[in-house]
Amino acid sequence: MPSVVKINVLTVPQEMRQELERRFAGRAGMVESSDGFEWFELLRPVEGTDRYLVYTRWRSEEDFQRWQQSQAFQAGHAQAQGHGHGHGQGHGHDQGPAATASELWSFEVIETATPTP
Repeated sequence: MPSVVKINVLTVPQEMRQELERRFAGRAGMVESSDGFEWFELLRPVEGTDRYLVYTRWRSEEDFQRWQQSQAFQAGHAQAQGHGHGHGQGHGHDQGPAATASELWSFEVIETATPTP
């Protein structure tokens, strides 16, 4: 069975980029211990777009779904998005989400290349 890749595409205004990166750095380690987790990267746009890519790779769709339903996922996303509980908007010191839009892309890995020794 091939691994699956999930790419969360986040539209982030210029003034929120540093904040988004800070929030992701603050939740480091929350996904790494999940069963079936294989890879994570936060990709910063270089030119021509305001969309960050959050790349995760999983052993199976089921492993990804288990992670999404876990308490660690809920806590990590509340922290990364600037939420306390619920939707997180208008809670005192809460800054709200760093991204203005989000969509999830799903892929199966059908070919992989690594450097040759």
